[in-house]
Amino acid sequence: MSYSQRFNAVKDELEWLYMELYGNRDMLNSLEDFMERADSERKEELKALDEKRLANRRWYLSESMVAETMYTNLFAGTFNGIADKVSYLKELGVTYLHLMPFLRTPQKDNDGGFAVSDFLTPDERLGTVEDIISLADTLRKNGISLCMDFVMNHTSDEHEWAMKAKSGEKWAQDMYMTFPDRTIPDEFEKTMPEVFPETAPGNFVYSEEMGRWVLSTFYPKQWDLNYQNPAVFNAIASAMVIWANRGVEVFRLDAVPYIWKEIGTSCRNLPKVHTIVRMIRLILEAVAPAAILKGEVVMEPKELAAYFGTKEKPECHLLYGVSSMVNIWGALASEDTRLLKCQTEDLLSLPEHSAFVNYVRCHDDIGWGFDENKERELGIDPLLHKIYQYRFWAGDFPSSYARGGLYNYDEKTKDARTVGTTASLVGLESAETEEEIDDAVKRFRLIYSTVFAMKGLPLINSGDEIGMLNDRGYMNDPDRKEDSRYLHRPAFDWEKEKRKKTAGTIENRLFSIIKELEGIRSSSTLFSPDAEVFTWDSHNDKVFAIRRRQGEKVLLSVFNYSHEKQSARFEYFTGLYRDMLTGITAEPGRSIDLDGYQVMFLANYLQADRNLCL
Repeated sequence: MSYSQRFNAVKDELEWLYMELYGNRDMLNSLEDFMERADSERKEELKALDEKRLANRRWYLSESMVAETMYTNLFAGTFNGIADKVSYLKELGVTYLHLMPFLRTPQKDNDGGFAVSDFLTPDERLGTVEDIISLADTLRKNGISLCMDFVMNHTSDEHEWAMKAKSGEKWAQDMYMTFPDRTIPDEFEKTMPEVFPETAPGNFVYSEEMGRWVLSTFYPKQWDLNYQNPAVFNAIASAMVIWANRGVEVFRLDAVPYIWKEIGTSCRNLPKVHTIVRMIRLILEAVAPAAILKGEVVMEPKELAAYFGTKEKPECHLLYGVSSMVNIWGALASEDTRLLKCQTEDLLSLPEHSAFVNYVRCHDDIGWGFDENKERELGIDPLLHKIYQYRFWAGDFPSSYARGGLYNYDEKTKDARTVGTTASLVGLESAETEEEIDDAVKRFRLIYSTVFAMKGLPLINSGDEIGMLNDRGYMNDPDRKEDSRYLHRPAFDWEKEKRKKTAGTIENRLFSIIKELEGIRSSSTLFSPDAEVFTWDSHNDKVFAIRRRQGEKVLLSVFNYSHEKQSARFEYFTGLYRDMLTGITAEPGRSIDLDGYQVMFLANYLQADRNLCL
């Protein structure tokens, strides 16, 4: 399909949306001229990839897809360093590599890369534009898609636009939301919640150089962009297309719910956010249809469906499974899977084209955003439950095995979030005996198995596969010590990685678990996007279960979130099923006994003589 054919397929809708939002034909013409030039500059191998992806539009949900996320500097120092480690990524089974923000940022107060100073230039400490293009080429040739963390809500106050705004240039001030006095900011503040009320109170910062107030939702040195200005939209959309032409295949849209602001609202999840995301998707479908959008939407489940758009007019291809992650940890601490089951059912009830990236840990904290109405229905006090969770994971109970920490504790509201690596949270840092190590490894298997069993794309947090522990060295760094999220951002230990080949080591056991789960997924079409997925009642609140079905083939994934032996029973399951992990047969319709933290993948379609120890 040619560019002209793809453009003509989106032209009417793109122009209608753009003119409804901006009413500026000259800016629209400029954008369309850029799109045509970008197509002419797109490499032939990327155009070939476009055609391949157009023939398989849900490629990113294949049963063989496995994602990993990492900071470039922590994993291998530079882009070229990552290219040198591609053999390791292939050994791990990665087919989708998400690099945390790698664009130019200030040396200090850069929020881990999220305070962007240039949308087109990488951080020189990581490498050059040529280096990242070379890395994208190397990854693609090895079957790995590159995901870029794209910060679209704000820039740092050292971005060229901000610097020119400070010097008084009107066009640059219009790239942000700036005001001469507090009149309009005060109106915004009446209905606009604070993101970080303790560490970054208020939503506006005063610029002495400019003599104006600037909207700054997250941190004072991050100025929110003004998407009411078409010049902002054109610049951001053009930057994405340029990076798509450089080889980026997935764009993680950071903080996308916040990009449109209106007085009298919460300035979150507003309808025009979806207009903007839809236009970006149309632009990419015309110029770079191999590329997809992944939204970071840390919002209540009821807000999520809108970010997928409709089947006829889709927006994001994927969203982060934030609520799944939170409920997995919540179930593990409480040994109660009711909230996890309810939340999973909510996500599975979303439209068919909805899909999530499912994960255990990422660069960010664990924010305890449970469904409070559902908690009350189940007889759970929301505040006490939240306090229990962050205290448990901080190791603040005699029975806790966790060694995490707190982030953004608020004395007034008693709110707090949790930080820590997976290994430190599941008990590998605190373990002193072989039995404690075994239990920690079982917990690791349990939660990663849950992620791999869920509908969507499983994601590994770099370092989890070899059991990287917390790094408390950040507290000695004046530039990082105030941000406890650095606790779970250790540099990848390549000496530790070597031990993964030695049988019986923690590294070997964890790495083998990931490989085992990949084998289960890739060996069965029941993990394809066409399979039906449901939760299933185990008749035991400590046991969570997911059922997959494709014709007569059925797979029942069963997870015991208790440290003690539990029994479960699944109605409407008849006959013998075989566990893909152990080869043991079971009858799910009758009582099944599971050891503490045990996982079972029970299939009805496996031959008795097949080697199932994948």
